[in-house]
Amino acid sequence: MSEEINHHRRGFLGIAATALAAAQFGTLRPAIAKSGTSKASELPEIKPGTNTSFGTLKQINAGVLNVGYADLGPADGPAVLLLHGWPYDIHSFVDVAPLLASAGYRVIVPHLRGHGTTSFLSANTFRNAQQSVVALDIIALMDALGINKAILAGYDWGARTANIIATLWPERCKAMVSVNGYLINNLERNKMPLPPKVEHGWWYQYYFATDRGKAGYDANRREFTDLIWRANSPEWHFDAATFDRTVASFDNPDYVAIVIHNYRWRLSLVPGDPQCDDLEKKLAEGPVIAAPTITLDGDSDGVAPASDGTSYAKMFTAKRTHRIIKGAGHNLPQEDPQAFAEAVVEVDTY
Repeated sequence: MSEEINHHRRGFLGIAATALAAAQFGTLRPAIAKSGTSKASELPEIKPGTNTSFGTLKQINAGVLNVGYADLGPADGPAVLLLHGWPYDIHSFVDVAPLLASAGYRVIVPHLRGHGTTSFLSANTFRNAQQSVVALDIIALMDALGINKAILAGYDWGARTANIIATLWPERCKAMVSVNGYLINNLERNKMPLPPKVEHGWWYQYYFATDRGKAGYDANRREFTDLIWRANSPEWHFDAATFDRTVASFDNPDYVAIVIHNYRWRLSLVPGDPQCDDLEKKLAEGPVIAAPTITLDGDSDGVAPASDGTSYAKMFTAKRTHRIIKGAGHNLPQEDPQAFAEAVVEVDTY
């Protein structure tokens, strides 16, 4: 049996085991999805790395993309969209998704543009990765899947995307889980220098601003990812198989173009799409988020040190809870899937 088949078999067995554990707790969907009392503690326990695969992904045309996504749980369950960051992929949620599916949620986990099996429908489409266009991708995906409103949960690029949808299209966001809090970019603010220690942490943004950096990233995707993972999550002892599964998603022909454009755009070195100018103007105003939210920080996050969440408290006008997850780094849902899944279930009761 090939290693690839073994990975899929182990992933299936892990998901099946999680579902069985959920069954032992009884039918969780009515208690979790419909009650006003949090039942997060009733989720079956799961260890990081229990699952290794989503199995066969689905594909759907949505906006300018053909999106590759995992779809778990009952088709009529309350929708949850799990949104990954960089340099990661949908495997950040390979343990979270079956937990939520076992609780009766329909869980959608898409590859963002330039990642995995997500591709552009036209070779002529601008390979744009400004913040608003990534959010437009998710709105288009929700439309294509017939999902009017969902819980949005993510980290890094994914948390920013959830923040943007919650502000620009609040009717589409039922509630939100956001790692590192409020992450909407303001380009003018991004031009302001930061303390040297902080600037040092963003070294790759400046590297990507050069032709040398673009060529270097293209030539050394694996080495670069390994370096960033270890810096972002110093307490996460991932194995080679975990690493390989995600890095395979970076073989997408548009991956480097999307990553480079994202970071160059943040530094105002390249333009975005003029059709998104109005959206970016709204985001530059620092709009507040009215959706019920749980914000999370990992206490071992090498990118964004854990805080008490008060610095951005005014950006949330509905009920918000902030918590610090012990031992977790930047890729919080993969490092502590239990805590992340429990946050999704709990915020659904706010």
